[in-house]
Amino acid sequence: QVQLVESGGGSVEPGGSLRLSCVASGFRFSKHGMGWYRQSPGRQREWAATVTSDGRTWYEASVKRRFTISRDNAQNTTYLQMNSLKPEDTAVYYCKPMALDYWGQGTQVTVSS
Repeated sequence: QVQLVESGGGSVEPGGSLRLSCVASGFRFSKHGMGWYRQSPGRQREWAATVTSDGRTWYEASVKRRFTISRDNAQNTTYLQMNSLKPEDTAVYYCKPMALDYWGQGTQVTVSS
């Protein structure tokens, strides 16, 4: 059974940083690209970043140079380091294996002064 458990969200002021974690189980983590997505109130869920099974990364334009996605295959964990946070980054953040249709419960990120 696939499980994805996100953590690390919270409330920060603009310009602050957070590091999200996603622990995965129930599938061969090292063989799958992993993605982070986010959903703001009243908006559709949108893709933010991807790390492939061999460590290549891609970013949505608005988060590029501020967010860093990474993975630790030994820990079945993917991370999203978020720096220079803006109010428009406020959302629930989800991780997902790119080729599988499973979602975790998400973790709330709120950026506000």
